[in-house]
Amino acid sequence: MSEKLLVRRAAVLGAGVMGAQIAAHLTNAGVDTVLFDLPAKEGNPNGVVDKAIAGLAKLSPAPLADKALAKRIVAANYETGLDLLNGCDLIIEAIAEKMEWKQDLYKKVAPHVASHAVLASNTSGLGINKLADVLPEALRPRFCGVHFFNPPRYMHLAELIPAKATDPAVLANLETFLTTTLGKGVVIARDTPNFIGNRIGVFSMLAAMHHTEQFKLGFDTVDALTGPAIGRPKSATYRTADVVGLDTMAHVIKTMADTLPDDPWHKYFKAPKWLAGLVEKSALGAKTGAGFYTKKGKDILVLDLKAQDYRPSAPELDPEVAALLKEKDPAKKFAAMRASKHPQAKFLWACFRDTFHYSAFHLKDIAETARDVDLAMRWGYGWSVGPFESWQAAGWKQVADWIAEDIVSGDAMSNATLPDWVFDGREGVHADAGSYSPNRDATVPRSDNPVYARQRFPDALIGEKPSKGRTVFENDGVRMWADEGDGIAVVSFKTKMHTVSDQVLDGLQEAVARAEKDFAGLVIWQPKEPFSAGADLAGALGLLQAGDVKGFEAMVANFQATSQRIKYSLVPVVAAVRGLALGGGCEFQMHSARTVLGLESYVGLVEAGVGLLPAGGGLKELAVRASDAAGANGDAFAELKTVFETVAMAKVSTSAVEAKNLQLARQDDVVVFNAFELLHVAKAQARVLAESGYRPPLPARGIRVAGDVGIATFKMLLVNMLEGYFISQHDYEIATRIATVLCGGEVDRHSVVDEDWLLKLERQHFVELAQMPKTQERIAHMLKTGKPLRN
Repeated sequence: MSEKLLVRRAAVLGAGVMGAQIAAHLTNAGVDTVLFDLPAKEGNPNGVVDKAIAGLAKLSPAPLADKALAKRIVAANYETGLDLLNGCDLIIEAIAEKMEWKQDLYKKVAPHVASHAVLASNTSGLGINKLADVLPEALRPRFCGVHFFNPPRYMHLAELIPAKATDPAVLANLETFLTTTLGKGVVIARDTPNFIGNRIGVFSMLAAMHHTEQFKLGFDTVDALTGPAIGRPKSATYRTADVVGLDTMAHVIKTMADTLPDDPWHKYFKAPKWLAGLVEKSALGAKTGAGFYTKKGKDILVLDLKAQDYRPSAPELDPEVAALLKEKDPAKKFAAMRASKHPQAKFLWACFRDTFHYSAFHLKDIAETARDVDLAMRWGYGWSVGPFESWQAAGWKQVADWIAEDIVSGDAMSNATLPDWVFDGREGVHADAGSYSPNRDATVPRSDNPVYARQRFPDALIGEKPSKGRTVFENDGVRMWADEGDGIAVVSFKTKMHTVSDQVLDGLQEAVARAEKDFAGLVIWQPKEPFSAGADLAGALGLLQAGDVKGFEAMVANFQATSQRIKYSLVPVVAAVRGLALGGGCEFQMHSARTVLGLESYVGLVEAGVGLLPAGGGLKELAVRASDAAGANGDAFAELKTVFETVAMAKVSTSAVEAKNLQLARQDDVVVFNAFELLHVAKAQARVLAESGYRPPLPARGIRVAGDVGIATFKMLLVNMLEGYFISQHDYEIATRIATVLCGGEVDRHSVVDEDWLLKLERQHFVELAQMPKTQERIAHMLKTGKPLRN
């Protein structure tokens, strides 16, 4: 690979919704970013961009990991700001999908593009080679397509589309930058309309729309069939169309019709009558308040074609079909689906069949391997498995024969024959050795780009089985493992949602002991999100209801002992966090020598929501940190204001950056953008600490606390909230106890205590709260509904 792509500064051309969000995500990743648009007609020439940057704070989900990052984005315009491009290493164009507009802009900016800089178009489907035609010869090797999916902070997929003249080294370097710095899953697509994700994704939606009419199903029923029931997002088919915008949907379908005249499915590339009708009426979906769905008060209504009006949404999944979808064995499930005479099952078989057919027919044109198609659908459309994986899991040969039968009988949407390679005796397209490429007629391994060496467990496809390492120790709660010859061990939880049970506590203590003896460090990491949803509430409630207060108190003491064991381990324990890290999960990472956080880490001490307070050492740790921050003569109370509010209101961070702002993570904790690189970075951090002669902190004995004065001050705030009906009497009770522990109890202001004193306070107030009927009601309600109860 040639010289590495060093991106100190980037530019985004176009401050529309997509361009502004790409600029936001570059800024999240610490890239100095300039955002361009047309000069404003009056006032400040950068007014258009300023307005777009201000708008970022209002978008949900939030494009910025921290709202304060908005002011880091530099605003510019194409008239007075083009000189700023000279200092940019990467330029991403993200203006409207109009070929001539993009080409005109390229002519304008080309003279200002530095001789080493990469120029990329964030187009969702326009021809990359045609775009490149207007560029000077010298710039063409440094030009390609890069298609981010919306919203760019959260969608894992980025499609890279080389033009004929793109230098392969430029592409490989950009892939490295997108993967590690921006945290993306990259697939290389061919320069064909709509590339991979949208080509297959939009076709699958068109197939669902076609079969909706054929089997006369309601839009809400189709959404119930094509959502989580088959491993797809909740928004399924018609809700997705509403969110995307029905005008956008119609435009994409028209683009397919215009650009793919020879596609054997071409006759279906038109908006169904009812979709066109909604667009004509300006019922464009979520943005106009009505599309396939609308809201009336709290009720969700769905369009009923027969009545030509909206009716309450009540998706009817036939019990026979619902049972069929629960079948664990994909081969049995598909056989039952194909054999069923029920219109809902026939609809599902037809949708799968036509998507498989389309994907196999076009694989050779749109992608290098079947892997690229499956990963694009997982990462760009949120499918739990891609089309080729589904087909392979259901029995490749049997499904291929069924598709062929349906083509011959005229049941399939197209009479195009399946490619010969489908019937060459294969059992599927994915195996440990790689995935099938029709162009090479060979199994092609995963990319050898060095960036992928950072992914110990890449997103594995069906048929791929990465080694899980050597088991060092295992019980019912955890598994501790290590790779051969590696000095850093890993421990993972085996419980549902990685909750903390007695077995997890005992297992963690044993893992630390073994790491001290046989390894240089230990990483707490889960193969899948979340990091940990907190304590096992059902077990705790069982002890309380049985009246076993002693057993309950022993469990809390064991929890604290585990946190302390992590903190005072003689080898560094590093927590690798992504997704939810709540309650005890948050406390474990607070006690680790260092935390490595995935950007999408939602961290919180949420015990107040179930009528409790953090008692795994979390409040103790916050009091220690407040004392350290205040110094020998400072006031610990001043350091406690933020954390008190965070804990009492059970706040959860919306990103790793916010976890630091809420003081639930430390400023020197590391943030990683690619979740698949989390384990690599955590092990590297453990190794660095070990190599640096790691020693655990000395026991915290001289902890200065805010004492009775601090508690009284917090109580004044709480009384005002109680009298203003912002909190209930029980909320007041919980928050007062949180304040009591944080301030070190009813002792004189500036008293000096030790950790054992604070841990004892945590235990005492936790156990007392747990015995209160209102707390037990909250726990029971959370277990039953998954939602907090305000009582």
